[in-house]
Amino acid sequence: MQKIIVPIDFSEYSEYALETAAKLAKTYDAEILALHMLEMSDLMYTASDGLQNEKAAFFIKLSEQKFEKFLEKDYLKGVKVMPIIKHFKVFGEVNEVAEKHDADLIIMGSHGTSGVKDFLVGSNTERVVRNADIPVLVVKNKVNQINFEVVTFACDFSEECIKPYINAINMFGKIGSKMYFIYVNLPNDRFKSSIEIERRVVNFFTKADGNLERMKDVHYVSDYNIEDGILSFSNKIGADIIAIPTHGKKGLAHFFEGSIGEDVANHATLPVITFKI
Repeated sequence: MQKIIVPIDFSEYSEYALETAAKLAKTYDAEILALHMLEMSDLMYTASDGLQNEKAAFFIKLSEQKFEKFLEKDYLKGVKVMPIIKHFKVFGEVNEVAEKHDADLIIMGSHGTSGVKDFLVGSNTERVVRNADIPVLVVKNKVNQINFEVVTFACDFSEECIKPYINAINMFGKIGSKMYFIYVNLPNDRFKSSIEIERRVVNFFTKADGNLERMKDVHYVSDYNIEDGILSFSNKIGADIIAIPTHGKKGLAHFFEGSIGEDVANHATLPVITFKI
């Protein structure tokens, strides 16, 4: 991991994200790209060219000063930080910045179901997740330790989850995390017998790893909904983070149809990281 993007709106939640990024940057010797979206009001664009340029210069300068002050944190000492200011609040643009700078991870602060004022309102975190081609880490609290010793990786063990699985293994393997893999079995038309689930898991690891060594770390959980199953299991094992595959713009993976991935990210007190399928 070499570059980490952190969208900044000057709230305490974006500071949680920034501090988390600082800890990861020190672990991986990575650079932080601190991204602030500067919204220009409609009034500016209806003004004359001269007045428009004058106002734009004023707001950009004001934002730069506020941004510079916000980045004066003790926890950023020794960390390389590149401030980036973009116009408009276009959440797809976060992924464009990621592509341009060849970033490896986006870290976002979120208030969960209530959203965060200004930049991170309501489902904006989910919009970034859906547009991002790289992993997105969502944090809602101050993360005291960043070692992520215990990880819950939740998926349906379909073949399309192999890519996110490999990416997660590569990321967490570098810091020596213990990974647990979970399948949530539901009491409805999605119900599968133990034999059906095991066949799927065997096929998954055979194609992903060429061996079945990780099957010992797979757990089958029965619950009334997937979200509760993931959260209950994660609390039970003392997980430090939850990892989830996502289709991004196409919606969440089979296992996370509807708003399951978003619900987990909203309701979990733990950090949640998504990996693009």
